[in-house]
Amino acid sequence: MEFIHTNHSKFSSGHYCPAIIHDGIAYISGQLPINYDLKEKFPKGSLKDQVKQALSNLEAVLIQCGSSRKSVLKTTVYVSDIDGWEEVNQTYAEFFGEHKPARTIVPTAGLHFNSLIEIDAVAAVESEENKG
Repeated sequence: MEFIHTNHSKFSSGHYCPAIIHDGIAYISGQLPINYDLKEKFPKGSLKDQVKQALSNLEAVLIQCGSSRKSVLKTTVYVSDIDGWEEVNQTYAEFFGEHKPARTIVPTAGLHFNSLIEIDAVAAVESEENKG
């Protein structure tokens, strides 16, 4: 197993790492909509803003793993209010484009830091000849 850390995760008090790679598969922990580059401590913005930020955080971990959004096999999307599902789905579809990974949607009563969304993923790690 290869444990993947990001510049931001090294300072987390949580007992986890952002991803683990095993046998060419990256298992990526749930990504919250926190903009670490701006040193945010809590999610900000509308549901759409938070979905975009969570997906951006997911992509950063994918890249750290040597993968990309086109290699995502499955996601789990945790949403705090299922009534916002159309907006979540539209923003998610814009991010992935023609690629449609398997997906599970979990409506939940509450997420860490009062986030509106959290997204985890399983992705293939791209071999050198498949990158690009």
